[in-house]
Amino acid sequence: MNAIDRTPADLLRSALAADPARPLITFYDDATGERVELSVATFANWVAKTANLIQDELGAQPGDRLALLLPAHWQTAVWLLACSSTGVVADIGGDPAAADLVVSGPDTLEEARACTGERVALSLRPLGGRFPTPPQGFMDYAVEVPSQGDRFAPYAPVDPHAPALAFAGADALTGAQAVERAREDAETRGLTPVSRVLSALPYDTWDGLSAGLLAPLEAGASVVLCRHLDRLSPADFAKRRESERVTATAGDVPLTPSTE
Repeated sequence: MNAIDRTPADLLRSALAADPARPLITFYDDATGERVELSVATFANWVAKTANLIQDELGAQPGDRLALLLPAHWQTAVWLLACSSTGVVADIGGDPAAADLVVSGPDTLEEARACTGERVALSLRPLGGRFPTPPQGFMDYAVEVPSQGDRFAPYAPVDPHAPALAFAGADALTGAQAVERAREDAETRGLTPVSRVLSALPYDTWDGLSAGLLAPLEAGASVVLCRHLDRLSPADFAKRRESERVTATAGDVPLTPSTE
């Protein structure tokens, strides 16, 4: 979005400066019926609070590795940008035993217990709700994040040429490399500020993360992120495309009914 953007967190700052009120992520979970729409400003507030949690409450340092055991979800996007803000390496699907800290959803708690560092759990319930019973040995994100500050400043500048993003311990990218690849993908996809990208891809590969977050963010576009989209009928999917003004799709989507 801006020639001086060198990390994914920079992309968010530029989006916030350009138009804080525009929609950034619209999230659907077709297993629960959840729909959440976050403007750039609301999303950035969640990122700032989460970055403060990482830096102050969890005590993470730049270069520490965070195993991120979460599906494609609006809260996952928050954690990815918060890691970028703090210089912590986000290892999506990474090995908790090899990580300095771990962030887990409700389905990966046992796996996450292999981490000897700080552990954070997300319920992934609608509206970012708490666990009914907090998982033992984990910090409940929904309990801790509301009290964090609404503005974030790193203790040390984030190095755009340091490792920032990995996928299951491999394919490590620096912040600058992630931004450059997102820019290339946005150009290849022909994304513009009026684009609305509906993605059904997981975040555990570059293609999924780019289509469902980074390339639209770089282009000033917005994302319709869908989980459990396979539960939607073709007719209902066609209605969603129309109501959300979708201009492009990524991943396996239901075939829309023929108009012929």
